[in-house]
Amino acid sequence: MKGVIKKLAYRGRDFLNASITESIRNAHDAGSQLQLKFTYRMLAASDRPLPGLKEVGFKAFSQTDEDGILLYIFSIIGTANKTCVEICAGAGFECNTSNLLINHGWHGLLVDGNEAAVKQGQEFYKRHPCTYVYPPVFVHRWITRDNINEVLGSNGFEGEIDLLSLDLDGVDYWIWDAITVIKPRVVVAEYQDIIGSDRAVTVPYSDDFNSSIYPMTLGMPNFSGASLPAFVKLATKKGYRLVGCNRLGYNAFFVLNPLGEKQIPAIDVRECFKHPKVQWGMKERYPTVKDLSWVEV
Repeated sequence: MKGVIKKLAYRGRDFLNASITESIRNAHDAGSQLQLKFTYRMLAASDRPLPGLKEVGFKAFSQTDEDGILLYIFSIIGTANKTCVEICAGAGFECNTSNLLINHGWHGLLVDGNEAAVKQGQEFYKRHPCTYVYPPVFVHRWITRDNINEVLGSNGFEGEIDLLSLDLDGVDYWIWDAITVIKPRVVVAEYQDIIGSDRAVTVPYSDDFNSSIYPMTLGMPNFSGASLPAFVKLATKKGYRLVGCNRLGYNAFFVLNPLGEKQIPAIDVRECFKHPKVQWGMKERYPTVKDLSWVEV
């Protein structure tokens, strides 16, 4: 009898694994994503082994595999109000909140400093069959640490929200540090991976910081943002833990403690510096800016 039970357990596990794999293949489909979400919840509720963040990523609208990672995180920790904020969202076609807005019925605030991109995004969400009834708020503003809380509050975003995504290619560290009017349950922050896992540094603050005036490599800004250790320090101060990064090692995921601590534990910073792209950047890109005015934090 034990042998039969074991065989059935293995078959059940194989079925669940196949279900997850098939759903990830069909990531653009909202139904497949819902299937994944309920599979993750069932695994968590029954105390079965859960996949790691490195195994759950997929791209629907995000740059790489952030959509799958966020779906997994919120499947485990749940949502408070399905509300998100993205600072520097571009046109909103390819960013970390798009999939949640389009496929999962979230509401959000998208902000960008490029007026043409904002107009494109506003039109996109007004016409999209999943968001035209109540599109996200899309605002054209240049964000500084002095206006970020006013931008959030004046557009109706205060208190607890589910997700904050930061991708300014500049003073990201200083902006997150300045935010007080919202309390995100999850934060995604783009970090400067070329610095490595030892130094806690950021670019100096300036209202008009522009990474494009500094050395770039293949269109990628080299003097911008902050190192992952710097973000981890800030996150810890604000009550968050680092739980993972995207597959290319430049977007970090932080979860508010104690949400999902057992299922999604903290990881070591060094885990985010193993991809060949990161290793290449540390070797080839970082020397072009290593002597510039990085600020220790």
